Amino acid sequence: MSEEMKDAIETNETPGAAETAETSEAAQSEPAETMADYEDHFDDANPWNRVTEYMEKKTVLPVKVEGVVNGGVIVMIEGLRGFVPASKLSLSYIEDLETYLLKDIEVQVIDVDQANNRLVLSAREILKEKEKKAREEQIADLKIGTVLDGTIETLQNYGAFVKLENGLSGLVHVSQISQKRVKMPSDVLNVGDKVTVKVIGIKEGKVSLSMKALEEAKETPAEKVVLPKSENIGTNLGDLFKNIKL
Repeated sequence: MSEEMKDAIETNETPGAAETAETSEAAQSEPAETMADYEDHFDDANPWNRVTEYMEKKTVLPVKVEGVVNGGVIVMIEGLRGFVPASKLSLSYIEDLETYLLKDIEVQVIDVDQANNRLVLSAREILKEKEKKAREEQIADLKIGTVLDGTIETLQNYGAFVKLENGLSGLVHVSQISQKRVKMPSDVLNVGDKVTVKVIGIKEGKVSLSMKALEEAKETPAEKVVLPKSENIGTNLGDLFKNIKL
């Protein structure tokens, strides 16, 4: 066998020293998986850890109502059975919880207790935030001088709260109810009365209204003064003293 053939065989079959060194260094540079790494993976896979993180971050979670139970409804989060109390399901009282069955809602985690297999959720906080934002947007669009129809919601000693046609509420102060003096709002208004009001002020999210501003100004009748005719006015002393008896 020629020397050239031997060199070719050795080159193809036997790794060089440089290649062997590179392979060894690459193997050493790859980090070995430790038990702590495996534990981290287990923690990530634990649904209770995930729902705890949702609670801490106040994550909004879209869910479907899977069932109705006494006092609330059941939804599933990360494979866990979650409970939404009826008081946390809406901003108002719910007459029939069955109307929520299979309904899509948004919730936040408010209580996590793995030891007792307890997961409590709420939709109320999300609804309150949406309502607050919608109110702020409506107030931002409301202009002083706007005239609106509304309904008397409640009566207080200091005025009447009116639910406006756009969904907002405002206060008619007792001094703004009428041009006539009103001692108590209940003397002239009742809950449920339909009224027309004018926006007279907006401050810190509160709307001030007036009914008085829409009343026609009543003019005070001018006092009539009857002047005697010129021919009946005497200017001499005889005219002045003719009816005086001495």
